Amino acid sequence: MTKRRVFSAEFKHEAASLVLDQGYSFTEACQSLGIGETALRRWVGQLKDERGGVTPKAKALTPEQQRIQELEAKISRLEREKAILKKATALLMSDDLERMR
Repeated sequence: MTKRRVFSAEFKHEAASLVLDQGYSFTEACQSLGIGETALRRWVGQLKDERGGVTPKAKALTPEQQRIQELEAKISRLEREKAILKKATALLMSDDLERMR
């Protein structure tokens, strides 16, 4: 059973930069880095999208998009916490009203 290799966001960014910024062909970049062409094509596409301002669904490659993903995750967490607090407040207030009757 083969083990799936895991690459850091920095490695993916650098690999995609070889093709986009330094003029390497996909084949040359794959051979020099020892990676598959399908993965490199995916990373290049993702980097193009990120540079165009699209926030990826996968782990971001550029620092700006990584920060956006972190902030979106924080917003999501805070919204969930806010919803919980609203429900708890409503529940406590309804209990107080029942006690006053």
